[in-house]
Amino acid sequence: MSLHIANARLIDPAADMDIMGGLLIDGDQISDLGEHLLNPGSAADSVIDAQGACLAPGLIDLRVKTGEPGEEHRETLATASRAAVAGGITSMVVMPDTSPVIDDMALVQFISNQGEKTALNRVYPAGALSTGLQSKAMSELGLMANAGAVFFTNGDSPITDAGVLKRAMTYAAGRDMIVSSRPDEQQLTGHGVMNAGALAAQKGLKGISAEAELIGLQRDIALAEATGCHLLVDNISTAQSVDVIKRAKASGVKVTVTVAAYNLFFNEIDVGDYLTYCKVNPPFRSEADRLALIKAVADGTIDIVSSAHDPQPPENKRLPFGEASFGAAGLETLLSTLLVLVQDERLSLLEAMRPLTSAPGQLLGLEQGTLRKGALADLILFNPNKPWHCKREELLSRSVNSPYDGRRMVGQVSRTFVGGSEVYQRT
Repeated sequence: MSLHIANARLIDPAADMDIMGGLLIDGDQISDLGEHLLNPGSAADSVIDAQGACLAPGLIDLRVKTGEPGEEHRETLATASRAAVAGGITSMVVMPDTSPVIDDMALVQFISNQGEKTALNRVYPAGALSTGLQSKAMSELGLMANAGAVFFTNGDSPITDAGVLKRAMTYAAGRDMIVSSRPDEQQLTGHGVMNAGALAAQKGLKGISAEAELIGLQRDIALAEATGCHLLVDNISTAQSVDVIKRAKASGVKVTVTVAAYNLFFNEIDVGDYLTYCKVNPPFRSEADRLALIKAVADGTIDIVSSAHDPQPPENKRLPFGEASFGAAGLETLLSTLLVLVQDERLSLLEAMRPLTSAPGQLLGLEQGTLRKGALADLILFNPNKPWHCKREELLSRSVNSPYDGRRMVGQVSRTFVGGSEVYQRT
């Protein structure tokens, strides 16, 4: 079947494209696009008049947690994908810190197969960097890569043994694999629960210092430089980290950097009256840090923005702040977070869409993330200026622990296509 989407604002960061036009889908691929397809009237089997809405590549989210396998009450691949396509996420990488941990070939294949069977979007597994995420021995990276793991990570906790991490990076470098690491020195982080500083002291809460992230980042970059490994830095949160990344990139280290969307939207003040939905790791930082992160997205120092989706059931959040679990649901607010920054004139629309589409697609070597001819027709239609009110009870994730609850947002996806097939339409 062929489909003509006409009268659309075509947004493609990979081509620096922002024009009025149309796009033709044939089967699961984009067959043509441009200004000549602006008006309806082609010989396609069906036509959609976008009425001036933005037509862009579907979002590619590099950091999604579910509870499958082992903790399906938190989230399954099916429920996560339902929320994801409502937020315009057509591809998602799922983290390995499940129960059991995704640390062998069979479990990587399970995630891939389960995703094909139950998910509305494309699901890519990340493999555990160390066996059982215990930091004691490197996992079978080669076998997991052959089974479909797109990169390797130790999840929320970095590998504490630098020797184990160096061996893993050396192995990965020789096979052109990507190693992802959360920058953190855990002896400094300790039992911290929010950004370290005067506000944490005032609230009587233990702080997570910027130095913990800085020292962890410096270690990881030094090892990446020594081994030649491609390092994916997992969610920086401070202005200090931005400076370190700039120097590393200038010196030729193979490093790609991500930030969680919520660190671009919130600052430490948003923790408010001990709001546990705002307890995340890395924590909301200072306003100066937030603005530095936004600037780093705009200038390309930060390459990718992720949802950092981490569903937590109510019983894990309805506790005193110090005892509540870390984590925030983020699939349906990822796009809107960036569009709020566009509305605030801190990012252009292309700058906002690049870290959500072409940058993660190019990192993983995917056929999606762009509107070029021959690319997979994973697409979203959205109005970047449409206001909406985030209410956690209306979110589609199985766990609705959203720090955006009650916030006024802009930009909602109206239709989502995966491989040319419509998988979501907002009613």
